[in-house]
Amino acid sequence: MFKKVPHTYVIVFSIVIISAILTWIIPAGEFDRTVKTMADGQERTVIVEDSYHQTDTEPQTWQVFSSIFNGFVAQANIIVFILLIGGAFWIMNASKALDVGIMSFIAATKRLERHKFLRKIGVDNIVMVMIMTLFSSFGAIFGMSEETIAFVIILVPLAISMGYDSIVGVSLVYVSAHLGFAGAILNPFTIGIAQGLSDLPIFSGWEFRIICWLVINAVGFTFILLYARKIKKNPKKSLMYDADEYWRKHTEDNSEKIEYHTPLSAWISYILTLGVLILFSVHYPDSILTIGNANFHFPALPVATVAFAIISFFTLRKSVHFFILNLLAFTIVFLIIGVMGYEWYVMEIGALFFGMGLASGIAMNQSANNITKLFIEGAKDIFSAAFIVGIAGGIIIILTDGKIVDTIMYGLSQAMQSVGKEGSLGVMYGIQTFLNVIIPSGSAKAALTMPIMAPFSDLIGIARQTTVLAFQFGDGFTNMITPTSGVLIGCLGIAKVPYNLWLKYIWKLIVVLVIIGFLLMLPTIYFDINGF
Repeated sequence: MFKKVPHTYVIVFSIVIISAILTWIIPAGEFDRTVKTMADGQERTVIVEDSYHQTDTEPQTWQVFSSIFNGFVAQANIIVFILLIGGAFWIMNASKALDVGIMSFIAATKRLERHKFLRKIGVDNIVMVMIMTLFSSFGAIFGMSEETIAFVIILVPLAISMGYDSIVGVSLVYVSAHLGFAGAILNPFTIGIAQGLSDLPIFSGWEFRIICWLVINAVGFTFILLYARKIKKNPKKSLMYDADEYWRKHTEDNSEKIEYHTPLSAWISYILTLGVLILFSVHYPDSILTIGNANFHFPALPVATVAFAIISFFTLRKSVHFFILNLLAFTIVFLIIGVMGYEWYVMEIGALFFGMGLASGIAMNQSANNITKLFIEGAKDIFSAAFIVGIAGGIIIILTDGKIVDTIMYGLSQAMQSVGKEGSLGVMYGIQTFLNVIIPSGSAKAALTMPIMAPFSDLIGIARQTTVLAFQFGDGFTNMITPTSGVLIGCLGIAKVPYNLWLKYIWKLIVVLVIIGFLLMLPTIYFDINGF
């Protein structure tokens, strides 16, 4: 059934056309909106209960083509972010630093295999579980999503070098982060907003959500590890075996071609980078790191700067390649500090990686012209990933301009009438799962659905916290499959994984997760659980 699926561009553009056709079939309608002050003092626009009304139809015709333009405009931040990441990593790749890092990593795992216990468990399995747990934690705690784009370009070559395929590489970062996103414990962009709109204490019920997170991770990790084992045993069983030739060429053993040295320019790059970090540390001597609804004062930037200064000094004495790897490592450290302490988003993260690329180019004694040339080559190589994000953005534009999103929401909400607690919960869950395909933004979907779902749950005797859980699972699982998600399409584009092959790989996991999500919600109906 999947063998003759068209190109990803064709699939996504076909969905744009189907969306336009639906605007001729589904009546246009709108909810009234009002501004509500959240528990944290922020204001959000939410719908007014029982305010749905039909409006003049806005059938989409030639807008099918203009929606692509508007999709690019709406997704401009993700598109620019992808291009910046691509250019920056191309500069870094030219240094062969990532090759050195991958070879060192593979050598370290082989040394670990000398231990009988670790060899029996499987060193690769341990490494992959550690990586997946890290990204899942990021997804559960601060809602990592867009940030995964930057890591795909690192994890895919690593997975290829370990004997797996690009699908495993994407799974280690993107799927893991969204398993955490679905089992969110303290995610402010989903749980925080949904609970605020439901008049619940922010991040309440976290104890049960930790159990949900563990169950979801166990299922997701097992699925990924089983697929990875199959590919390791027989690489030709990979869905991407032929297409991964691109990555195999880029990750072949270049140890004989690499000359380990430290040019003067690397020390100059070190001094310049350290100078910038010192200025930031002086300006921001104390950071307020936010984890859930808890705030911690910690001199994160000064501590990270001192660590960078010391570690970089020793890596420079070894080779410029290890210094550039250290640049990458501390780029990730500062990314985490920025996200947790300063609410960084794709603009700041893109700028951070762009700076890393420039520092890497300077360290390798590249001229300004060569750095520019490498950046353009990297942006060109990754352009297809950025382009598909813009096309996918056109789907949301069509549905919104056609004024059928609210109508779909209203129609689905009517299905919750007179079907009992379990049935109503199932319908709520189904609505959230379906809406995630046309509204991939968790915060936007929370603003649309929670003002309806929360009061309705009171009428049928379901805890509002359970309604939030239905939103959480419905929002999270389908992020890994919906073609309207700019982040998913961007990650697949970077990894050069066609959407149809990704669909063939992931659909079984999504079905299992959706079923498990419903089973996890049932105890909240029958038992007295803290926070529910």
